[in-house]
Amino acid sequence: MKRVLLAVLLLFAAIRAEAIDWTDIWYNPQQPGYGYNLVQSDSFIFVTFFVFDAAGAATWYSAETTWDGTDSYKGIVYKSVGTFFGAPWVPANSRADAVGTATFKPSATNNYQGTFSYTVTGVGSAAQALERQTLTPIATGGSYLGGQSGAYSGCTAAAANGAYTDRFDLVVTHLVDGSATLAFAYMNGLSCTLAGKYEQHGQYYLIRNAAYKCSDGLDTTAQVTEIKATALGYEGRYVAPNVGGGCAEGATFAAVLVQ
Repeated sequence: MKRVLLAVLLLFAAIRAEAIDWTDIWYNPQQPGYGYNLVQSDSFIFVTFFVFDAAGAATWYSAETTWDGTDSYKGIVYKSVGTFFGAPWVPANSRADAVGTATFKPSATNNYQGTFSYTVTGVGSAAQALERQTLTPIATGGSYLGGQSGAYSGCTAAAANGAYTDRFDLVVTHLVDGSATLAFAYMNGLSCTLAGKYEQHGQYYLIRNAAYKCSDGLDTTAQVTEIKATALGYEGRYVAPNVGGGCAEGATFAAVLVQ
């Protein structure tokens, strides 16, 4: 195998929704004028959403939701009132009334879709299919230094199954046509590239069917998802269903920007 395996076995599992950062601007492309802002803190998501009331007037609500331990974030909907923005603030005019319930159910297969359902008592209910809203392209090119945690599973030779960790230097090339190449130089001497076309969803990118090639002769494909560039670095995950010997490989990686 390409890397030294750890003694602990690690089998592939579905991506846990509570382990993903759902912070972003969300919308339904078929419903212009509506919008949903999700801000996550650990297992809590604060949602503000702007919709239209029965008279067609813009209306704001907020919701405080918490992970239910299964597949959704659930909580209370509030409607807030306060002082007119053009006048001096009067604390006594401010209040937030509980007016209903809300549920955000993330997609079980990706990190950029979900359903937001809510009920405002005495007003109505809605269930909206949402997706992250992309504002502008995010530059990701640069040189990084980081680490990777992964595992092989399903291998013909049972001893080849297991977890590994590795460190790397990474150069990301991001061209104006949206194509990207991730060139990893691992500390054990192996070098690998993941290359393909970026697909952007809000703050995140993915590369479908990325060309996955390594200096040990590996030539296969991988799905690279949850790619995110931050002010400090770069992160993502990939799954390659066939890396030889009947093995599949899955890994997460994160790196800091080299100044």
